[in-house]
Amino acid sequence: MTIEVMAPYAKWIIIAVAILYFAYLFILKKKIFEAAVGVALSGVMAALVAVVTMAIQVPTPLTSGYINVGDSMVMLVAVLFGPTIGAFAGGFGSGMADIVTGYAHWAPFTLVIKGVEGFVVGYITSKKDDFTTVLLATILGGILMVLGYFMIEIYVYGWGGAVAEVPGNILQAVTGIVVGGGVGHVIKRRIKDVLISFRV
Repeated sequence: MTIEVMAPYAKWIIIAVAILYFAYLFILKKKIFEAAVGVALSGVMAALVAVVTMAIQVPTPLTSGYINVGDSMVMLVAVLFGPTIGAFAGGFGSGMADIVTGYAHWAPFTLVIKGVEGFVVGYITSKKDDFTTVLLATILGGILMVLGYFMIEIYVYGWGGAVAEVPGNILQAVTGIVVGGGVGHVIKRRIKDVLISFRV
């Protein structure tokens, strides 16, 4: 199997997910949708995730992918705005970054992996937001991200390629934990009451 066969379909998968997401907001979260809060925040946060993901890219030839610092924004958004926006911004924003920068073959996998990361971090920190909980949530999100890519890479590139990618993915996770989790916790403590009204 060559992962490159996914590239022609990546854009359409990402678009379909975006349509389904906004349909979800319109149907099940109509009050927030009508207030434009959910729509605006989802779009802006996804764009920020994409920009940060594209800002620093270190190619990894063995897996036809790249190392980036996008997880810091995925985790930051999730901590601040909860699981729904965290999942959409993490998955859609990261997937768009893959498509725009020539890594479209990774976009469908990134959509799921980073979406799960954003959802898990957002869900846990929406229940409790003390420092320990934020730290544990971001660590779990980072572990899920590393494991997600590792499993795909084993299947596509074998153990050699998968193992070679682990250090870079761990670096991404640590960046997300320190920057995303740390900054998110500080901001949330200062403007918690404001952020509550923005949760979707």
